[in-house]
Amino acid sequence: MQVEIWSDVVCPWCYLGKRRFESAVAAFEHRDQVEVTFRSFELDPGAPREPQPKAPLIAAKYGISEAEFAANEERLTRLAAAEGLEYHLDGGVIGNTFDAHRVLQLARERGRQEVVAERLFRAYFTEQRSVFDEDSLVELAAESGLDGDEVRRVLKDGTYAEEVRADIDEARALGANGVPFFVFDRRYGVSGAQSTETFAAALDKAYQDAGPLPK
Repeated sequence: MQVEIWSDVVCPWCYLGKRRFESAVAAFEHRDQVEVTFRSFELDPGAPREPQPKAPLIAAKYGISEAEFAANEERLTRLAAAEGLEYHLDGGVIGNTFDAHRVLQLARERGRQEVVAERLFRAYFTEQRSVFDEDSLVELAAESGLDGDEVRRVLKDGTYAEEVRADIDEARALGANGVPFFVFDRRYGVSGAQSTETFAAALDKAYQDAGPLPK
């Protein structure tokens, strides 16, 4: 079973949805048949290349006060904790994630995509590290088993830009206007950080509809 997950590395709901989905897979009888691919999606393609303070930018984007934004962050922190995630959302910066997605495309080809995706999420949401600049991305990717020199070449040469854009266009074609967005065997879509039970039901339905693998 192929599960594709469109997400962005600075999307708190994406990290939460990833963990809930993983909990569903862990309890799924046929979990050894589940293959996961992370697809690129930019929540804000126009985000500045140079990271900026997060709260004022996002509050302005959604037309809320910074106090309302802070309250939303506190709620997210509690939800994440319930799934075993440690969020540190106070302060922090936001920036353009296009380069991070190019690193994830490389990681997919090298068989390390899930590990790199998890590392980028944890770096941003738990450790309050940058996932925007070249040096940070090289360091985090190397910590995840990629070759740091290769990552730096990819970032300097603009490699995988077309693949990132193709993923984003495909998400739009599938009707995704936000992330996380999960697609099961190109049959069913689940939008948002749904409950573990919802993901479990989607796994069961996709498996039943596909039928057992031939012996």
